[in-house]
Amino acid sequence: MLCHLADSFRVTLGQKSVSPATGIVQRTIVKWVALNLPAPWPKGLPTRPEVEQGAGGTPPGDFQRDRADLIALIERFSEPGCASSRSPHPVFGGMKEREWLRWGYLHTDHHLRQFGA
Repeated sequence: MLCHLADSFRVTLGQKSVSPATGIVQRTIVKWVALNLPAPWPKGLPTRPEVEQGAGGTPPGDFQRDRADLIALIERFSEPGCASSRSPHPVFGGMKEREWLRWGYLHTDHHLRQFGA
């Protein structure tokens, strides 16, 4: 989970490439539902193969190092004004600063809940 989250933040920061899976419905309705409905994301949602563990995602190494890498990426992602330099989301497309920060929180929360954190 640490490596998947780190890979996802690397994608947004332009440090890792990922194939797009977007269309008008994903960029509008799906994005609005995912970012605005006050409900946890469902389990089992598909992800892009480049950030999927066991496919093209970064394999886990040392837990403490993977954790430190993720924290550093979240800090970089959260810097004010960082949205203007982010790569488009592979499903939601381009997003405003508020949307990016909401996505970062929801995506991280989604995976931390899987481990009871």
